[in-house]
Amino acid sequence: MSIPRLLTDLMQLLFDMAVPGAMCTIVLAGLALRQESGVNFEVGGRFQRWMLWSVILLTLPQFLSWFAAQGISLPPMNAGVSAPWLQALESSLKSFISDVLIARLVPVLAAFFVMKAVLDATQGSSPLGSAVAAIFLLSIAGSIQLMQSFNSGGEFATADMLVSLWNYLAGTILPEAAGLAVVAAIINYSRKKPFAPLVFAALGFLSVTALWKLVQAMVR
Repeated sequence: MSIPRLLTDLMQLLFDMAVPGAMCTIVLAGLALRQESGVNFEVGGRFQRWMLWSVILLTLPQFLSWFAAQGISLPPMNAGVSAPWLQALESSLKSFISDVLIARLVPVLAAFFVMKAVLDATQGSSPLGSAVAAIFLLSIAGSIQLMQSFNSGGEFATADMLVSLWNYLAGTILPEAAGLAVVAAIINYSRKKPFAPLVFAALGFLSVTALWKLVQAMVR
């Protein structure tokens, strides 16, 4: 028995909305990052969950192809939506997410986080958490393009993208964070404030990959 055309169109609509949906989940990940202190995150917290959903949505065709390889029948994902009103709905949703949410609302959210960083500093708290969340939100479009470049196109593209994100974090972001920690340590030393934790943080950032390989070697 064939699937009714209406259901096929609805499923195709959901497939077509995967990338815009990933943009929405990354926005939610940025909000969760600030709620989890901005410079840290909870293990299994909302930031990790929203980022995982972003990866799944960006690799949805490859993710479903694994099930197809196991013999599970799936509807075609490149057939296109035939119903005119569903085509109009898809176009409207994509336009809202790209032209309203990402282009206009997200910068406003980032601006509020910058203001929150200023307020945190005036109260004697660290403004870094709000500043990091603002930078994360402003880089959503670039983050999506970067994550799409990590899509291997195979059945295990979801896992491959997670591995590539880890390598990017360990090889690009953490060394830059280590440099900032060294600068902060120098500033604290000149102001006669505790600087040793920042030095150890810089060393830790630079040795994350080595520590991971050490843990793997100990398990084997």
